[in-house]
Amino acid sequence: MMSVALDDALSLRSRGELVCARQQASVASDLLEQLAGSLVSFCDTVSARGRSIDEIPAVEPLRAKFFRGNTGQSAASWNGILHRVLFDGRSRFFHKLRILSDTLRELDREFREVAGDISKGLATQPADSWTRLDTLHYDFNTCLRETEIVLKSFLRALPSDQLPALASELDAPVHTKRLPVNPRLSGAPA
Repeated sequence: MMSVALDDALSLRSRGELVCARQQASVASDLLEQLAGSLVSFCDTVSARGRSIDEIPAVEPLRAKFFRGNTGQSAASWNGILHRVLFDGRSRFFHKLRILSDTLRELDREFREVAGDISKGLATQPADSWTRLDTLHYDFNTCLRETEIVLKSFLRALPSDQLPALASELDAPVHTKRLPVNPRLSGAPA
């Protein structure tokens, strides 16, 4: 739904319907925040559950070429460096989860900030802000797909007797701590 809301916002903007486009950008931001909270919670849950199992699945590092923005590319670069330095598969697995979690949080924060500027009409370079939203969305989707791969590999490694416990942990309500958006000195655009 988040992707649909952003696609609608971009379409509305291209047709010149700026008020509706700004509203849709705000909706996309709210939906991305909810999904980001669930994905971060997933990473935390799998990390905690993974500490109690012997066989951790092997993971590949994130690849910078799969990301468009600086946040994703930087995270992927760090993950690649750590992947080469850490020889133990367990460490690689847990570091990848941590980097995915941190990257999802940062992408959510940046998306909310840019979408907030757009929806309030505060964007000083609106065209650049819309492009940035699209880039952040792309990188968020890349993290989503990486998280999906981690889940599939983790489920294959998880002993079957632990599957019900994992399911109940993943079904627990997500309590997200919203990151603050940088405050503005005034509501007037620069």
